[in-house]
Amino acid sequence: MELPDRRGRDEAVLTSKPVDGAAPPFDPAPDEPDHPPPARRRARWGGLGSRLRPRVLAAIAAGGALGGAARYGIQHALPAARDQFPWATFAVNVTGSLALAVLLVFVLEIWPPTRYARPFAAIGFLGAYTTFSTWMVETAELVAHGRAGLAVGYLGGSLVAGLAAVSLGLVLGRAVLARRSRAGVPAGRS
Repeated sequence: MELPDRRGRDEAVLTSKPVDGAAPPFDPAPDEPDHPPPARRRARWGGLGSRLRPRVLAAIAAGGALGGAARYGIQHALPAARDQFPWATFAVNVTGSLALAVLLVFVLEIWPPTRYARPFAAIGFLGAYTTFSTWMVETAELVAHGRAGLAVGYLGGSLVAGLAAVSLGLVLGRAVLARRSRAGVPAGRS
């Protein structure tokens, strides 16, 4: 069986610019052309032969430090035994989903282009604040402690609540956008 040729699609993905104007955390090496051959493109995007953007990485790190600290605080404010419903992880994942949806509407449709907002807030803060891995570990722990029904409820409830939070966040963000449009504020202005 022959695999489909994906070169065109991959090239489009690799050469596209971020929608909000944010630069990726790395630049191609100065001697590389805009559209290098596939072997060089893979090496460049794999981290080899690239120059990291220290300020963007610093924004991600600062956001991550704050997001991790926020989650840590919530985990300690809402402790749960391994056989109880993990409300802290449920809360951070659902509120993080809501915040990410609202943030992305603001970054992509309301605020003027910026290099640091999405790396700091979405990748850094919310990336460290939310946790897929803890959600899975806690689900496995509930099963291991004989709480399979609770584990299924936690797994499904987190998924449904997270999707609902994303939908609500998009509605809220777009409501702000619509309100600003009715007020005559052009998109991309604070």
